[in-house]
Amino acid sequence: MSAMRIRNRLLAGLVLTAALLAGTTTPVAAAPLVLTSGHVDVIDVDYAAGALTVNVLDGTGPTDVERNPADVLFRVPNTAKVSVPGGSSWAFLGTGGQAWVLPQSNTAGLLWAGWNTTEVPTGVFQNNRVTFKLTGVSGPAGFSIYTVSGGAPSVLFDSGNGLPDSLNVNRNTHAHANWGFDAAGTYAVTFEVTGKLAATGSTVTSGPKTFTFEVLP
Repeated sequence: MSAMRIRNRLLAGLVLTAALLAGTTTPVAAAPLVLTSGHVDVIDVDYAAGALTVNVLDGTGPTDVERNPADVLFRVPNTAKVSVPGGSSWAFLGTGGQAWVLPQSNTAGLLWAGWNTTEVPTGVFQNNRVTFKLTGVSGPAGFSIYTVSGGAPSVLFDSGNGLPDSLNVNRNTHAHANWGFDAAGTYAVTFEVTGKLAATGSTVTSGPKTFTFEVLP
């Protein structure tokens, strides 16, 4: 082995040792926190100090905790699988007559998923509201959010008919809906929250926030 090659190996070893001692090696990403049941506001909106922010409000434990969406995995078990009702109004949901749904009502063993704008101050945004935008869905099939009244669905978001989809949400709102997944697999669902400032008319945004759902067969 040449002296040059030996010297290069020694230098590489010294650089690696120095990096380890200095703590400059690339950290290993922490595994996401898996949420499986209980109350969770998937889209938790806040406005403070000129910034519009979106977090996950984890209410599955004894104390509510705000979490970064990137640190959370929402698990949808096979007990969420339902038969889709007949009729054209339900055509947006499911494949082969089945879908996985996190329901609008609190149901044991499933996540009770919703959103809130209770930390948005009054008078900040025009009409005292912000806009939720579903900008992207990556997954094995379609994703939707809908409510049901009198047996009839009202679709709020549906990736199957083109994106983006938008919903105006008043400040001080805390709401729940049905979160539907058309097939088992992993979904990356991206929302952005925007608002027009009452004082200037300019638009502020949370930027895109991606939420990951694992739907079990």
